[in-house]
Amino acid sequence: MSNKDSIQKDNSFLIRLRTGVILVIVAIAAIVLGGYVLWGVLLAVSMIGLMELYRAVGVHKSPAAFAGYAAAAAWYGLLLWKEILSDDAAFPYSAAFPVLIAAFIVILLAVYVFAFPKYNSEQITMIFFGFFYVALTLSYIFLVRDLPGGKFTVWLIFIGSWGADTMAYVVGRSIGKHKIVPVLSPKKSLEGFIGGVLGAVLIGVIYALIFKNSLTAEFPNPVFSFAVIAACSSVVSMIGDLAASAIKRDKQIKDYGKLLPGHGGILDRFDSVIFIAPIVYYLLYFGI
Repeated sequence: MSNKDSIQKDNSFLIRLRTGVILVIVAIAAIVLGGYVLWGVLLAVSMIGLMELYRAVGVHKSPAAFAGYAAAAAWYGLLLWKEILSDDAAFPYSAAFPVLIAAFIVILLAVYVFAFPKYNSEQITMIFFGFFYVALTLSYIFLVRDLPGGKFTVWLIFIGSWGADTMAYVVGRSIGKHKIVPVLSPKKSLEGFIGGVLGAVLIGVIYALIFKNSLTAEFPNPVFSFAVIAACSSVVSMIGDLAASAIKRDKQIKDYGKLLPGHGGILDRFDSVIFIAPIVYYLLYFGI
């Protein structure tokens, strides 16, 4: 390797590291503060993520895409409604959600019909899918944080995502030999996947042991609960990562965006988080 290549590699690593540190600081601050701060950050991240997904299919500045942005904003408005008025209001947000989806479908199809043939069916489908894939799933971070004990359990989302990803990378680089999906992601190995799951479980157990006294009110056995949740979420993490990669391969793009230097776009960094957040929420909600 030449000196020039070595310098470029070092610069790329430093850029990636700097971006990662800033991202972690923002994430920690938003989650610790919770409430309106976390709501606002997630709304912004969801909108950017939607724009990146819609740009991949060439509609991010179109009227049809704005129907998707409006639906995402309306959903976050419902979450804010819940935060302020609680679900005991005369018309609770849970009842408003089906109304939102029905309105979204009607408006989106109206744009499709009256602008025909400006959009193809794949683009319209992706706009509808994007609401669930990005905005709805990311909002579960807010919902987990809002659960009893949420200031502790919300970190399970990131343990199952970034923790598993880091451990899978380390193990895969060290001993990875058997490829899982060589066509889609040649670097992902079975050994790395197993290492990621076990690593996430280990981190979850250590985390539960550290905060055990603060968790016993909500969890009879926090170590077991956190180990199970970390294991489940780390498995789902790989699916989320590969799903995002499949969309990029299909659209022949390297990254979803350039917002995060060294990391790509929002969806490149949160591709597994968006899958894990709902899983963690329902595992907690049903008392795992």
